[in-house]
Formats: sequence, structure tokens, C-alpha cells
Amino acid sequence: MADTPDDYDKAASRAGDFARFDPSRRGAMDRVQAFLHSYPIAAPLMVLALSLGIFGLIADNFFTPFNFSLIIQQVTVIGILGIAQTLIILTAGIDLSVAAIMVLSSVVMGRLGVEVGLPSGLAILVGMVVGCACGAVNGLLVTRFRLPPFIVTLGTWSIFFALTLWYSGAQSIRSSDIDAQAPLLKFWGERVGMFGAQLTYGSFLMVFLFAVFWYLLNWTPWGRAVYAVGDDKEAAELAGIRADRTLVSVYAVAGLVCAIGGWVAIGRLGSVSPQSFYEGNLNAITAVVIGGCSLFGGRGAIFGTLIGAITVGVFRSGLKLAGVEVLWQEFAVGVLIITAVALDQWIRKTSK
Repeated sequence: MADTPDDYDKAASRAGDFARFDPSRRGAMDRVQAFLHSYPIAAPLMVLALSLGIFGLIADNFFTPFNFSLIIQQVTVIGILGIAQTLIILTAGIDLSVAAIMVLSSVVMGRLGVEVGLPSGLAILVGMVVGCACGAVNGLLVTRFRLPPFIVTLGTWSIFFALTLWYSGAQSIRSSDIDAQAPLLKFWGERVGMFGAQLTYGSFLMVFLFAVFWYLLNWTPWGRAVYAVGDDKEAAELAGIRADRTLVSVYAVAGLVCAIGGWVAIGRLGSVSPQSFYEGNLNAITAVVIGGCSLFGGRGAIFGTLIGAITVGVFRSGLKLAGVEVLWQEFAVGVLIITAVALDQWIRKTSK
């Protein structure tokens, strides 16, 4: 006997019942996964809280104002570099040259202000322009020549460091010379006492920059374009977003942030060294990854990078106070990075 239309309707209804997703039937892990997907900053916060609890128990003098202020000072430069790296990673790229741009900019500021004798403000401004130009070069190479960001920035990392060594003559500028010729270069290294802690002006600048870029990424058309391009570049272009222009602007702004980091680094070190923060790019990527920003682009919170940088600082400080050798400190940070990437992969599998 042939099936009637009513039979087909009943079969389709039963199939729909089977296929229909019931959110109330999700397991606990599914709900956690969905929560972490909706709130990218939640996982980094939990990791930081867990780290504080563990090291507070096993490390002497961990919960002291002096130790916390020391952690903040140590992560200030990396945190600023992390802002630049976050912008790039949100667009599904990666920038291996952020530290090289920062050091080149700081050397330009130092030589112009101390050796050439330009006014400090003008020397700093030129350094900012250099950083922004270096970032724009990266962006143009990525967009105009369709080269992978990893390869482009790997190449410019070597180029910018070579230019730094050539321009500086591989010579550092001493603190006493800066004090005599361009003391403004060390402004962000000035310390202020608060609640038994010693914080630098650079630490306050770092937090301010995070707040500024939180606003830009969440409340401006440019920020929405950054997320859209990182999530799906082709779809963003179909929606009317000029993806290439957005990418160039992101790389240029990232270069400017790196130059600001170079100014802060002078205050942090008290001198200008062409070989300082050589591994800053890797540390910045570490902060971004631990902060919950997806390496595939389009997902992440800028304040997650701040939490990631502080978490790395907490790990290093806690392990040091616990008497762990530097070798195993690096081992622990490596495990933390792999765990963060694995967690990101797991979170991305959830249904939106």
C-alpha cells in the first residue's frame, strides 16, 4: 500500500522531534563550554584566581603589596605589547615583529633626544611615527601582496632588529646621559607609593591603554570591523567593510602601541638598549593566548590580555618565591600556553 501524505507528515514530525535540540538536556560540561564561549574573559579570570590561591599557599611573602607591585612593574611593557598583539590576532593574523618595532622606536627616541639634541617631545613624536610606519609596512605587505602575516612579520622582525643595530651602532645609551639631555624619556619609569606598594607611571599608562582599546573595540565601528574581519573576511567584505583598509589600520595602530611601549621600556630600564626585550614578541603572544583570545581570530577580549600578562607574572613570581629554578619556571609557562590553546580549541567547538 502506498504511503499517504499524512504518513509523510507524521514521519517528518517524528524526525523533527529527534533532531530538535533541547537546551535543558545539555550536560554540565556543555553548559560550561557555552558559558566560556559567551564570556571569553571568564576562563583567564579563573586561571588567575587559581594561580593566586595556589601560590599564596606554597610561596612565602606572596601576598604582600611589594610583591604585587613588582609583578605589575614586570608585566607593564609586555602588557602594552600584548595590546598590539591582540589587535593583530583578532584579525586572524599574528605579529612576530612587535618587540622589534618597540626597540627600534626606543632607539630612535634615545638617539634623537640624547645624541642629536632634539627636544625630548619631538624625539618621542618621531619615534611614534617610526613605530606606526613599521606597522603600516607589515599591513601593506599582508594586504597588497597577500602574504601570510606569520611570514611577513617573521621577515620584518629580522629587518627591524638589523636596522636597530645599524642605527644604534649596537651601543646602549646610559641612564646618566638621558638624565642630562632628555629626562622626559624616563618619565614612565617614575615611581609613586600607594598602600605600601611602589608603582610606576608606566603601569598606570598600561591600564589606561587597555581601557582605551576596550572602548575602541567594543563601542566604535572600527572595533566592530576588526572583529568582523577576523571572524570571516569574505563575509565582512560582503557586508560593506573595507577589509584591507581595516587590516592596514590595525597593523599601523599596533605599531604605534609598540612605540608607546618603547617609551615605557626606556623608563623601565633607565637606559636605551638595542638588544633589550628581544623575546618580547613571544611573551606578548603568551599573554594574548592565556588571556583567551582565539588564534583563529574574531573572538577575544582586550582585558583578557591584561589578565594573561598578570597571570604569567604571577606564575614567575610565585615559582621564584617557592624556590623553583628558572628552567622549571619556563617549563611551567610552556605548559600553561599549551593548556590555554587546548582550552580555546575546546571552547570553539560549542554551538553558538
